[in-house]
Amino acid sequence: MAKTKKAKHEKALKKEEKRRTQAVEGAQSRRGAPADEVGLDFARAWVTFPDPADDEQLFRCDLTWLASRWTCIFGSGCQGIQAGRADDGCCTLGAHFSDDDDEKRVAGHVARLTPDLWQFHDVGTETGWVEVDEDGERQTRRWEGSCIFQNRPGFPAGAGCSLHILALREGREPLETKPDVCWQLPIRRTYDWIDRPDDTQILQVTIGEYDRRGWGPGGHDLHWWCTSATSAHGAGEPVYVSYKPELTELMGKKGYAKLAELCEERLAATLPMAPHPADPKPPQKPKQK
Repeated sequence: MAKTKKAKHEKALKKEEKRRTQAVEGAQSRRGAPADEVGLDFARAWVTFPDPADDEQLFRCDLTWLASRWTCIFGSGCQGIQAGRADDGCCTLGAHFSDDDDEKRVAGHVARLTPDLWQFHDVGTETGWVEVDEDGERQTRRWEGSCIFQNRPGFPAGAGCSLHILALREGREPLETKPDVCWQLPIRRTYDWIDRPDDTQILQVTIGEYDRRGWGPGGHDLHWWCTSATSAHGAGEPVYVSYKPELTELMGKKGYAKLAELCEERLAATLPMAPHPADPKPPQKPKQK
């Protein structure tokens, strides 16, 4: 079920802003962008279309990002958001829950984790896997420098999120078992009420790249961030294909179907406008004699 109901959008905005502000706490200062990151400002191609399932809202989607060849490189080149903790990826700070329902859903899956899947099962079950930050917001507990659900390298079940591993073992999509903020990254969904000249309003749902600015002011202090890194671009499938389950959850089936159609039209173009600068350059055709 798509989570784009207008009655919830104000709460969602506040939660996302809170997460972005708090997520950078403790991140080390970044002195110049890593060599493989492109800049934040470049030409982007956006498309706006009515939500096929709701005539009171429309989607605004970043085709430059969604048709790019980004892929998660956790464990295979990821430099991590904090210097010296590359193995954490973006899990160093834990994850804030979007709301009570998010936490309850995750709790149901945590109950099925076993010691062979979760490295810190004994700690989490005995002393808890949730902590409250200084502002009273609940998040996954940090343990030994990172999220308590993150299995460290060398753990038999595999390094990375134990909730992600659980989903794969059970034949589920990881978005079913992980906190909202974890499975949504690096897709960013925001809401804006648009005032039209005829004195009507419509809810605009923007789907785009969760770049450094998405984290708030502290995003510029992250040690490294993948969406702008050339090392994380080069996947065989574009983002709109590899992230189909997540985008479908964020947009609904009909909304995603329309997005996929527009992305396919873009990729079919001989010279698509505004490609992502971190994507590998297409091979040049030999000049005719």
